[in-house]
Amino acid sequence: MKRMTKVLSMMCAGLLAASVFAGCGGSSKKASDTIKVGADIELTGGSASYGKSAQNAIKLAFDQVNAKGGVLGKKMELVVADNKSEAAEATNAMQKLVAQDKVVAVIGPNLSSAVIASTAVNTGAKVLVISPMGTNPQVTVGKDGKTKDFMFRACFIDPFQGTVMAAFAKNTLKAQKVALLIDNSSDYSKGLAQFFEIAFANGGGTIVAKESYLQKDTDFKATLTKIKATNPDMIYVPGYYQEVGMIVKQARDIGITVPMAGGDGWDSSKLPEIAGKTSLNNTFFSSLYSAEDDSKLNKDFVAAYKKAYNQKPDVFAALAYDSAMLVVNAIKTANSTDTVKIKDALAKTAGFNGVAGSVTFDDQHNPVKSAFIIEFKEGAQTFRTKINP
Repeated sequence: MKRMTKVLSMMCAGLLAASVFAGCGGSSKKASDTIKVGADIELTGGSASYGKSAQNAIKLAFDQVNAKGGVLGKKMELVVADNKSEAAEATNAMQKLVAQDKVVAVIGPNLSSAVIASTAVNTGAKVLVISPMGTNPQVTVGKDGKTKDFMFRACFIDPFQGTVMAAFAKNTLKAQKVALLIDNSSDYSKGLAQFFEIAFANGGGTIVAKESYLQKDTDFKATLTKIKATNPDMIYVPGYYQEVGMIVKQARDIGITVPMAGGDGWDSSKLPEIAGKTSLNNTFFSSLYSAEDDSKLNKDFVAAYKKAYNQKPDVFAALAYDSAMLVVNAIKTANSTDTVKIKDALAKTAGFNGVAGSVTFDDQHNPVKSAFIIEFKEGAQTFRTKINP
């Protein structure tokens, strides 16, 4: 009886072990059916509009890829982490994606400060990051001047964007005197202001005022009154839409009528709601994308995005879509889900056709891009001109 009991116990243990391994095998098989790509994006906080656009576009890209059979016989799976529009939270989100979710690549963050803050996490894990809209040069290049091996971007960098708007201010708007209003809590804002100032001064222009604010500020009237007293021909506000909207509205409220301009951080459907449609007249921003671009690829993208989300894509959607497709292309080229091989394949990308233009990465992992100047007319974005690098 004891012998029979022992045999039965051994059989039960064996069956239990087999069931555990079968369960593990089943989980591995399920996991191997997908390729996980992370999105470290702004779903809440002051820049939530950017992250929601990015999430929509990445999902659209992966849905389209999966409908055509996926990649390497597997489905693309999007894993999203909310960085709450904050640098510290972006680092936490990155840690979750690379350590817990085991993604093979990460798209985002969009904010330069957040990308820079989280770099050490993905680099340590040897997982590439491609930021759709992180324009600060330090996103891909360290202070030592060396390219960060696992860091990429899908957008042009601040020096080009600042130079483009300085040329537009001088040559098109005929501005001789410009006031700067800078978000001192943002690497993005400070970088754009710096390069605008250099280019504008080199072109013979004068900076008559340089004022600052901080993210989440809401009352700008005292600062704007000081700027108004300098009698500028234009005010350059390289900030994000949440504060920019209030700045533009309050500027118009105190009688400032001169043109106001900024960078791609203005590009949000929320901006007209915050500033008011009429207040935005005579304002401009530089961007990497226009939904009015008439390439077939872009027309197809705009139609698909509108069908899925009942609105036109903004620049954050377009660049996130291109980022997703660049990652897909790198996985196909590498013919592997090995993170280092995917990174190496992405670095060699040349002539990739994206909705926001062709992408060829230089040795600093920056794509060479054209710039669009967008003008607001009664709250609606209208294409003004395109400036090539």
